[in-house]
Amino acid sequence: MIEEAHALIDAHLFGPISDEPAIQHVEYEAELRRWYVRFGCDGRDAATIYFDLHQRTLRHELYFLPAPEDQERKAELAIWVLQRNHDLYGTRFSMGPEGDIYLTGRLALEHLTVGELDRIIGVLYEVVERWFGAAVKIAYGPRT
Repeated sequence: MIEEAHALIDAHLFGPISDEPAIQHVEYEAELRRWYVRFGCDGRDAATIYFDLHQRTLRHELYFLPAPEDQERKAELAIWVLQRNHDLYGTRFSMGPEGDIYLTGRLALEHLTVGELDRIIGVLYEVVERWFGAAVKIAYGPRT
């Protein structure tokens, strides 16, 4: 199953996905079984999706925003992004050990299809496009 998943992911990311106008770069790191898909959008110069292939799952991660140093802003941002999880499917906001914000998810290989890969990329693109600017304002914008 893992060999078939690898072939599907590789062919789709280096084929139709790399040809999409928003995609800046696709790369593969064999030692980690990790693909990098870098895209640009109106709200952010670039963001990179990490796809990690494991024995039974395909995991994805996108570094969304560094944590603000101000603890009040960090708490406000954490509440705001976690409330957005209700609107997401198969992906969620999460916080790293230092409070940095990520978008993460995983998919069982038995459910892996080209359509599911497209859905994941589309959801991540939409979240960055839709919510990155607002998150930056909460974390680093002027206080009113």
